[in-house]
Amino acid sequence: MLETPSTIRLPRAPQAVVFDMDGLLFDTEALARDAMILTAPDFGYEMPVSLYLDTIGLPGDATRSVLRQHFGEAFDADKFWDRAAAHFEMMVATELRLKAGVTELIDLLEEMGLRFAIAISSRHDDVQRNLGALALMDRFPTVVAYGDYAHGKPHPDPFLTAAKRLAVAPEFCLALEDSHNGVRSAASAGMMTVMVPDLLPATQDVRAICVGIANSLHDVGDALKETARQARDPI
Repeated sequence: MLETPSTIRLPRAPQAVVFDMDGLLFDTEALARDAMILTAPDFGYEMPVSLYLDTIGLPGDATRSVLRQHFGEAFDADKFWDRAAAHFEMMVATELRLKAGVTELIDLLEEMGLRFAIAISSRHDDVQRNLGALALMDRFPTVVAYGDYAHGKPHPDPFLTAAKRLAVAPEFCLALEDSHNGVRSAASAGMMTVMVPDLLPATQDVRAICVGIANSLHDVGDALKETARQARDPI
């Protein structure tokens, strides 16, 4: 993806940060895409990349609904999902990678004394697998995942639940997302939202509800340091 200059203007100093996981902390969206495309011929279908992109940021039930709408009601979405998940697990075992700037940003948040959490559409088991594989389990004590809220992304529930567990008002939380559905979820929760695009580019409507678009989490760290500097040395 072509990089453009990062533009992040935080309207206030955050007291907490809420992370998405897939495509933001871990390079898993590309693996999930490849797993689903690989699985489709087993069921006599071809899965266009555009269809996978429509599912990014959605919980599993919503993703299966999107697949049924595309392939027809005769499509066995549950069996397809199980087969794709098996392919995905094999890929994750050997290809799971952190996105740029993850550990540096976590270190910075701890240094600044900011609380932080993960809020995702995936299951707790998925979070534990990914964090455990790359020795990050102890770095994220607060995780909001499928089953912890009534409605998944793009509904605000996941982020509102995270804010409640962090004991920080949503407007003082910075949300970091890579998907359009995730951005909508965070913004509708009232959080300052930054998109860090992965497979999906930042569209005009998404830009309109974000306080910034970052090329990587390194840009987010720079914005946090600049906001802290301005708070110390107001002009």
